[in-house]
Amino acid sequence: MVTVDSIFTDIIEIKQSKFMAYLMPMAFYEQEMKSLRDKHPKAVHFVSAYRMLNEYDQIIEYSGDDGEPKGTSGKPTLSVLQGHELINAAIITVRYFGGTKLGPGGLVRAYAEAANAAVAQAVLRSYEKLFQEKVQCSYPVISKLEYEALQQCVTIVHKEFTAEGAVVEIEGTQEQLHCFEKAMGRTITIV
Repeated sequence: MVTVDSIFTDIIEIKQSKFMAYLMPMAFYEQEMKSLRDKHPKAVHFVSAYRMLNEYDQIIEYSGDDGEPKGTSGKPTLSVLQGHELINAAIITVRYFGGTKLGPGGLVRAYAEAANAAVAQAVLRSYEKLFQEKVQCSYPVISKLEYEALQQCVTIVHKEFTAEGAVVEIEGTQEQLHCFEKAMGRTITIV
């Protein structure tokens, strides 16, 4: 499985209709949908599809036709996500109608082509499940903690300072977190 870390886009034109496809991380989906609806008030359809993992590592899939004939836009977009084995990713395709009806087959091809064009622009990376944990350390250890987090490719999500030191929320793969904990030794406590 692969995923993306930022938004990638491409535009195709078929019989004067414009299809603007946006591939994005799942975390951006809702905000980007609002933003695109605001930016493109004259667009006629905002077709979307996504694939994501839930807390039980089950794949959740969704596709929406947004007024296009049933199954002609959302499903082909979802098929592109499935075909590229994208996870925790969404595609929104904005359509401006050009005056010529494409028919069901034409719509399926157009939406699939737009989604594939956006994926072709993307920088894909292998999906790795990330875990979060909180660690506690004293003030003199904070700079070492930040250094080791950088060395082990562990992300510091949040720091909270207390009277005794800091509680730091970190994120990484199981292997990264294990290497981080090993490097820090007894200078940290997992909370």
